[in-house]
Amino acid sequence: MNTTTEAPADAAATPAHLAYAGASRVATAGNAADVELYGNLGRPPVRFAAHVKDPLRFREALSALYAVVGSDYRYVPKDRTAYLAYLRLKRDTAGQSVWKAQQAYFAWLLRNDPLAYCILDPVVTVHPDQVMFEVFGKDESTYACLAFDRTAFDNEAAEPACGTTNIDFSAALYDGVQRVRGYKTTRLTIGAEGVAVAAGEREVIEKQIRVPDSWLRGFLQVQSAATLPYDHCRLAPVDVYNLLRSLRMNADQKGKRRGLRFELVPAEPPRLIVEPRETVLPATGDVFRGKAARVVRVWGRRRLMTIRRLMPFVEGVDVYLLGSGLPSFWVFRAGAITLTLGLTGFTGSNWSQALGFDLLLPRKTQTPEALTKVVGALADGVWAADAKAIAARTGVKGSALLETLQLGCQQGQLMFDIATGKYRLRPLAAGPLDLARLQFRNAREKVAFDLMTRRGAVRVVSENRVAGQGLELTGEVSVAEDKRDYRPQMLLADEGQVKRAVCTCAAFRKQGLKGGPCVHLIALRLAHADREAKRAATDDAVTFETRAFTRRAGGAETVVQVSLERRRLRLRWGEAGKPMRVQALRFNDEAAARGAYLARVSELQAKGYLDAVAE
Repeated sequence: MNTTTEAPADAAATPAHLAYAGASRVATAGNAADVELYGNLGRPPVRFAAHVKDPLRFREALSALYAVVGSDYRYVPKDRTAYLAYLRLKRDTAGQSVWKAQQAYFAWLLRNDPLAYCILDPVVTVHPDQVMFEVFGKDESTYACLAFDRTAFDNEAAEPACGTTNIDFSAALYDGVQRVRGYKTTRLTIGAEGVAVAAGEREVIEKQIRVPDSWLRGFLQVQSAATLPYDHCRLAPVDVYNLLRSLRMNADQKGKRRGLRFELVPAEPPRLIVEPRETVLPATGDVFRGKAARVVRVWGRRRLMTIRRLMPFVEGVDVYLLGSGLPSFWVFRAGAITLTLGLTGFTGSNWSQALGFDLLLPRKTQTPEALTKVVGALADGVWAADAKAIAARTGVKGSALLETLQLGCQQGQLMFDIATGKYRLRPLAAGPLDLARLQFRNAREKVAFDLMTRRGAVRVVSENRVAGQGLELTGEVSVAEDKRDYRPQMLLADEGQVKRAVCTCAAFRKQGLKGGPCVHLIALRLAHADREAKRAATDDAVTFETRAFTRRAGGAETVVQVSLERRRLRLRWGEAGKPMRVQALRFNDEAAARGAYLARVSELQAKGYLDAVAE
């Protein structure tokens, strides 16, 4: 029997054909439970079969993974469209039976929101050292990688066949996993053929879907972010318990700050600050082993609720912070089970649409010979190794090796497992990815990059520091095709997010930011980032900059803000949450103001103040 599911065509999607020998399920009989996961028949065969040592941990880990798959923390404004459609549908089907009314509803849902009940199948990888599941949340702001070490299994039926495939993962499978009990002998089976099928016609489930490019781009962005520098701190399970309890007992307040701050001081345990009540949660894990003290602020903290079912088994938590407003990776270690969560800095800035970490890495359109050697070395029975071991096997070393590994992650052939510090062979798709298609998120970004390559087409006209607000940028974008100049403006907060944006183009006047930023706003942001990168090369280029410092004494927190505005130096200080004192100094030239600014920064650091703005 052939069952075909097809989603409507989408311009921003890649066609994919998934075929399974059956629907994944949990078969229970007596005191035995068999978790049968069917792999994609269209990919090289992947096989694994063994008994699970700890069924309870196995059940809760898969349940936490399913919670991530179904998570959607995007803000949804009140919309009566669906309710009015429901009333109309209810009126039209008033004389029908319950079954016919239900069929009419599903038909309406298929026409208006065909992906509402469609979950993209997870990517599963079997390696000699572990079995790994990778998924994304519905809002694409949460990435999860669930890894079972081979020590979590025993009595393996045969030698596993390593590789990467997709599995059929549905709500029915989740319901079956809930029937797993600690006293039952639980067996996990992964394979293209699943388990032995009775003689006769085999049921083949086929899915002809169009995988959104955002889903593929999200995987590439995760790997690009994982290879960037980070600050690492270690928390105890009770620290995460306290954080989740604080979030559960205190609802978010509209208009108030909703961040989570990490105060990291070398040789001291980290401190977690929950906004806006400024609740201080001292960590009881290991001390921070970084070289410099700093404060890192992240958002989207409630997405940590997805792992609450696994928390009773967690033995340690490693947190990797890329910076304020940037993604963070949380590694929950529960014995032989490891769950890695990749959270974007903001819930609204999902991995695929709002982040561009791949732009920080080298871009190439052709696969070099070095990448072919690395992929061949990993495929030759190794499958996973750190950079040092890969260099020893391939002879590629130094910056060439780093560039090759990053290129492999960008192309979806490799992945960096941040939990183990190893690069793994994990082809994301059965065939090569269309990198030219995934290079830009939309047509506007492509046009903005084209404008940046034109000489003098994009200029930053002025930079104005607004007290208590951020940096106001004014630009000028000359478009030869339109025979006119546009004047985009935006206000950037200290953490880098855009607080306000306007433009003189017709697209912005027509719909504002409802359809996303216009081409000229994107070009202005790119021009500002390019200017900041050039300024970072030398302190002499700094003319506008604001640094914030904080120091905590007991329950009181003192905040100092130092702003350089060309020939002016502005100081603000006081207790957090209270009116601050202000002092403004004016110098004869910019060099003198810059020297005084750097001297104040050095003085505050010498007194033990923490840098509250990520570099």
